[in-house]
Amino acid sequence: MAKFGRRSQKENDEPKKKITKDALKKSLRLFKYVKPNSGIFAIGLVFLLLSSLASMVFPYFTGQLVDAAKSDLVEDINKIALILLGVFFLNAVFSFFRIYLFAIVTQKTLAALRQDTYNHLVKLKMSFYSERRVGELTSRISSDISLLQETLTTTIAEFLRQILVIIIGISLLTFLSPKLTLLMLALVPVVIVIAIIFGKKIKGLSKEAQDKIADSNVIVEETLQGIATVKAFVNETFEYIRYKKKTDDVIAISLKAAIWRGAFASFIIFCLFGSIVAVIWYGVILVQNNEIEIGDLFAFVLYSVFVGASLGGIADLYSQLQKAIGATENLLEILDEEQETANDAKKENISVTAGDISFENVVFSYPSRTDVSVLKGLSFSVKSGQQVALVGPSGAGKTTITALLLKFYENSGGVIKIDGRSINDYKLKQLRSSMAIVPQDVVLFGGTIYENILYGNPEASKNEVMEAAKKANAFEFIEGFPEQFETIVGERGVQLSGGQRQRIAIARAILKDPKILILDEATSSLDSQSEQLVQEALDTLMKGRTSLVIAHRLSTIKNADQILVLKDGALAESGTHDELIVKEGGLYKDLKSLQG
Repeated sequence: MAKFGRRSQKENDEPKKKITKDALKKSLRLFKYVKPNSGIFAIGLVFLLLSSLASMVFPYFTGQLVDAAKSDLVEDINKIALILLGVFFLNAVFSFFRIYLFAIVTQKTLAALRQDTYNHLVKLKMSFYSERRVGELTSRISSDISLLQETLTTTIAEFLRQILVIIIGISLLTFLSPKLTLLMLALVPVVIVIAIIFGKKIKGLSKEAQDKIADSNVIVEETLQGIATVKAFVNETFEYIRYKKKTDDVIAISLKAAIWRGAFASFIIFCLFGSIVAVIWYGVILVQNNEIEIGDLFAFVLYSVFVGASLGGIADLYSQLQKAIGATENLLEILDEEQETANDAKKENISVTAGDISFENVVFSYPSRTDVSVLKGLSFSVKSGQQVALVGPSGAGKTTITALLLKFYENSGGVIKIDGRSINDYKLKQLRSSMAIVPQDVVLFGGTIYENILYGNPEASKNEVMEAAKKANAFEFIEGFPEQFETIVGERGVQLSGGQRQRIAIARAILKDPKILILDEATSSLDSQSEQLVQEALDTLMKGRTSLVIAHRLSTIKNADQILVLKDGALAESGTHDELIVKEGGLYKDLKSLQG
């Protein structure tokens, strides 16, 4: 957790991503998701060009309408007015198709990106998750992609449109009056420099506010995830004060940013209208000198407004593109992570047939704690069909053994074998398909009881699911619910008791029909009645399977074929219960005496 804290602080201190050549090149990788819809995207760009041209025709014909007022020909006035209405109609049609076509491309692109990111995310190594917070990852797949949605739907199209407006606008302004164009362009650099100064300050404050909002969201996430602990320690007020402080900080920073935004808006308004007044003033002088027609002056003013608005909008759009590039790099960071199955294509299609297990001088340290050795040259073997118990003090390495067996992590030394072959020879799917785990803290998904049992084998029939429930001693309590197998278990199975959750987990494992079974203190937190029912179900489940049983309560493993006693990541002693209980000075005997 401390490591993540350092990482988060570093990320918060990073400046906003700039649109550098390298960053742009990385971002363009995401356009592979646009490629399947490139035809629609191209048509959208055509409509974008047409709508921009239609917008730029408006000031010209408006100027012609003003000039027509000097003549007595009502027909000319009506003709120009009808042309303007036609231009507006065409612009409306072009804009509709532009928006609709870009929306099609955006939604299909983002759906593909979300699916690819999620698919990649669930296939990453456990070491990746040990260094990340769930909130951070969900933010990547929701907030970052939502930001890209706005970029693809609006920002890119608007950015291109504003560029077209500026280029076409300045060209037409030069055509109408080079002198007025020089005056207008002379004012632009001053406005841009001051706008950049304001923009940097506003961006900095906005980023600071976002960081504070993120901090407040972390408090909400942690509080709600641990709501039982919060209530048990009567710390509702403490958590409220923590949250209030963070949100008050957001208010202070946001108000400061509002002052700068208000000053910036006032400055832009002053510059915009001041520029228009300057252009009109000089234009009137040119009209009096017969250097420009009044209609052309009117058209020039309208074009100036169009160009000015586009220049003002470019800065904000550029800022949004910067954010999008930052979000893109965050997503690419995930997509560049190597998947667990990266090397599976090179491996043979072999399956676990018997379930023999052997650890040979296995050494391991967790990636987040490389300086601490958890397993130190551990060696043991388990024959097919044996029930082997792993016991020892907390931190001895019991759960680590099961994590390595499932290949959640890679051992740094030694060899782990199943059926005489290194687990690295097996494809990950074949390896894990041969195993099932019943943990102490059962995680059920928020669907129905039926769906949670079916999770063990999604291709199983309804009869097989019901049979698994019967073998797990779960059928009776399931039938007692009004909705029976369609009962919603709630988030993480909150609607069920501990014993009921355990039996659902056992039914799920039975349905998977594994060669190797891992029981991680599966009965340690249950009452006596629930423990008896769960133990009966476990006995049924373990028959004919290689079983590794992690247990703290030694009374539950008396009948194990072999007991491995671990201490400080090494094998301290091994044998049956009867052999170990009479061993003077033995660790197992000491542990048993402590439990009475």
